[in-house]
Amino acid sequence: SMSLREHALSLFRTAVGTVQPAPMLKRAVKLQGDGCPQLLVKGRAFPVKRDLYLVGFGKAVLGMAAAAEEILGDHLVRGIINVPLGIQESLRRAGLQEMLLKPDSKIQVIEGAKNNLPDPEALKGAVAIQELVEGLTADDLLLVLISGSALLPAPIPPILLEEKEKLTKTLASRGAAIQELNIVRKTLSLLKGGGLAWLAYPAQVVSLILSDVIGDPLDIIASGPTAASSHSVQDCLQILAKYNLLHSLPKSVETVLSSSPSKPSAPEDYSHVCNVIIGSNMLALDEAKRQAEGLGYATLILSAAICGEVGCIATLYCQLIRLLRLRFAGLGEGALSDEVRRNLLQLAAELEIPGLNLAEFLRALRGLGPERPVCILAGGETTVQLQGTGKGGRNQELALRVGLELHRAQATEVSSSPGRCEIIFLSGGTDGQDGPTEAAGAFCGPELLSEALQEGLDVEAFLSNNDSYSFFSQFQGGHHLLVTGLTGTNVMDIQAILIRA
Repeated sequence: SMSLREHALSLFRTAVGTVQPAPMLKRAVKLQGDGCPQLLVKGRAFPVKRDLYLVGFGKAVLGMAAAAEEILGDHLVRGIINVPLGIQESLRRAGLQEMLLKPDSKIQVIEGAKNNLPDPEALKGAVAIQELVEGLTADDLLLVLISGSALLPAPIPPILLEEKEKLTKTLASRGAAIQELNIVRKTLSLLKGGGLAWLAYPAQVVSLILSDVIGDPLDIIASGPTAASSHSVQDCLQILAKYNLLHSLPKSVETVLSSSPSKPSAPEDYSHVCNVIIGSNMLALDEAKRQAEGLGYATLILSAAICGEVGCIATLYCQLIRLLRLRFAGLGEGALSDEVRRNLLQLAAELEIPGLNLAEFLRALRGLGPERPVCILAGGETTVQLQGTGKGGRNQELALRVGLELHRAQATEVSSSPGRCEIIFLSGGTDGQDGPTEAAGAFCGPELLSEALQEGLDVEAFLSNNDSYSFFSQFQGGHHLLVTGLTGTNVMDIQAILIRA
């Protein structure tokens, strides 16, 4: 029978396969009819009266554009997409030909945003996109493909790109949260915070969105170029005041912030826009759950919004695994299990994971049959405080921390736990990249750590140097690293716990 590692790998591949650009687009979009053709987007019909245009930006947009062009055929008049520097070459090398545009494509590709930072090339692409959408008429249909945001920088004049960048960097260095950074970026941007849709008026705008943000908020994904912003200039000023930056702003930023709002904020001004999320972490998890059930696992999804410091999240997963282990040992009801449940509820309260109802999840867990193997799936994006100079990423570090805690728990509980069971934990980035390594993540179980400690490896030292990649590389030729290569998509990270007697 397949090993747990093979099962976990298969679930991860299934999850990522569901949010691959081509299948995702083909599920969501169809072109129908010849006389007066209609674009069908998740059941909604948009008549193609005159010309169809396409713009897009982000990590996964190249593959989305290739699939869209195939669906739209000759109806597509012209397109411009802004994609990460070097992505065409990377996809070619990875053999992902289907994600590249055909030689006779009507879509122009602009590569920019080196190291995921807005740069002059990304700005050039943003300006080209702006010029295209400004010229559209009421009879035109604009399809917008969105995944991630470093690729649409267009500061409101007279702000220069480097001024906006410097301000964002200063905010980040003073500890501003990603939400706060996005509010400031949006306020100073021509195209974000609904600006792109506003400039495209009166054309019909249909946005197809791949979400790489927890909770899939339309006005936050890529800073919401086609969604009405829920924030005002006032919110931006408050954030700048909070981080003590109001008195050191460049002249150009002061000018823009003091002039009247350049973009409408009333939702009714966006009646010409339809925003559709066609791919998300939850969608990927649902598909993995279907497959896990097919493999015979009793399967539960914990959450698609796991966020927080990697050490705290590791503890959450370890307590869950402890609970499952007690269940397999016939100790699912009793003082020890009650204590673990209390720990879990307290941890969940501290972590404040959006929309996670842990009490309900634990009830569902109690209802599972005691003999069946169990699979718990989750997704989201953890954070790592970098202290060391090692190689790794948040997924590899999470796997290593879970492995270490499991090993410690096992060492203390061996005498009281008669039932032995197999356990594997997997964490991986759906884009196929975890930190500056070729791995997407890693697999880990308690045995790996026992083996490491027997060989005299100092696991704590690897962790404090953020060097999880070097740790996993030491074993069986890197057998515990999850290596998928570039996937051409991105819906954050996926975790799986598999356990069987």
